[in-house]
Amino acid sequence: MNTRFPVFYYGTLILQFFNMKMKISIIFLMSSLLYSQMILRDDFENLDNWKPLTFQKIEKHTQYTIEAENSQRFALKAKSAASASGLVWKESFNVSEIPNLRWKWKVSNVFSKGDAKSKSGDDYPIRIYVIFEYDSKSAGFWESALYESVKLIYGEYPPHSSLNYIWANKDHEEDIIPNSYTDKAQMISLQKGSKHVGEWMVEDVNILEDYQRAFGENPPKRASLAIMSDSDNTGESAVAWIDYIELTSK
Repeated sequence: MNTRFPVFYYGTLILQFFNMKMKISIIFLMSSLLYSQMILRDDFENLDNWKPLTFQKIEKHTQYTIEAENSQRFALKAKSAASASGLVWKESFNVSEIPNLRWKWKVSNVFSKGDAKSKSGDDYPIRIYVIFEYDSKSAGFWESALYESVKLIYGEYPPHSSLNYIWANKDHEEDIIPNSYTDKAQMISLQKGSKHVGEWMVEDVNILEDYQRAFGENPPKRASLAIMSDSDNTGESAVAWIDYIELTSK
């Protein structure tokens, strides 16, 4: 009797089993790629995808640069000192089709005078805006008249509304806070206070769900992104970094 035959036979079966598992894994991976769409993945090797955002009454601007974090990989560095300005993504996206936003960020400190519930404290070492576009087709009469009048003055429509994902300076009890200047902007606290200062933190949010929680309705169809580090109200200073940011369908 050839005793090597069972060993060879079972060895062949095991090899076929692992080959089958590998093929199934590849199929699942390809299916995932097919059904998950990514329209933005910025690792911040440059700022080609972004344009400056400044404000008429604020002369001192936050400095945005690309630097190598620990001499290993690039990151966006925002240095704010009694200043305010931002970066706006040059593109837009369909919120219903691409609702998932992910990023990785870190801050050097929070602001001692910062307070999301007051105008004088409306500063953050870093925040991510989702800016929703005004849709004239779905607007009511009075809203349409207001936006049309603003367009006549400035040449374009103002944003319809925005979500602000903030690194809050204080540990507020609530996670969603209306902006002190306008109820068209809702602040969502992802990090609160100094607990994770100096640490890289990964955030993963569903824009569609957050808008419904914050505003009690579905968002406009299209939106864009902005990044801002501001300290003009408190007069304080901070440095923040963003390692990457991405938009995906799931």
